[in-house]
Amino acid sequence: MMTPNPNLQVLQNRVNLPKKELILEVELNGKMKFEHLMNTIYNQFGICHRVLSANVEYVNGRSFGSVQLYINVNSEDFEQLEFYLNKNKLLSTSVEYTCRKYL
Repeated sequence: MMTPNPNLQVLQNRVNLPKKELILEVELNGKMKFEHLMNTIYNQFGICHRVLSANVEYVNGRSFGSVQLYINVNSEDFEQLEFYLNKNKLLSTSVEYTCRKYL
């Protein structure tokens, strides 16, 4: 007898959540490397992102500066990402992105 995979069930429930397009700005303060942050956002949270702008300087292997990311994410995943950023003491702000479509 086959047992249902609980991870698949959770994934199916999350797919149906409405997504928002956001621009997320993160201030890097030397506590985390830029590359590590980008890797974590994609691999740990499964959030695809585009780097809109990055002003990053490296001092003694530490990353300082700011990064603007475009993300398309549901509210649950975004809350987890915000919690992660706050836990790692990375200041972040987000703005909902709306694009005017012409017919």
